[in-house]
Amino acid sequence: MQGRAMKKGKRTPSLLAYRAEEALRKAGAEAIAEHRRNGVPIAIWRNGKVVRIPADQIGVREPQAE
Repeated sequence: MQGRAMKKGKRTPSLLAYRAEEALRKAGAEAIAEHRRNGVPIAIWRNGKVVRIPADQIGVREPQAE
């Protein structure tokens, strides 16, 4: 946009960005919970390697609020 100067420094996240991140966290938690319910292992990246976590060892946790 012309005529508007960009502010330098720390920006506060917009409401849209906050909601998008919240939706992404919720979708991830739901996908992990679904794997656990269906007995399907998940693959994660740990210490530079792909590791499969058996369904009975999947820990479902709520996303942390900031």
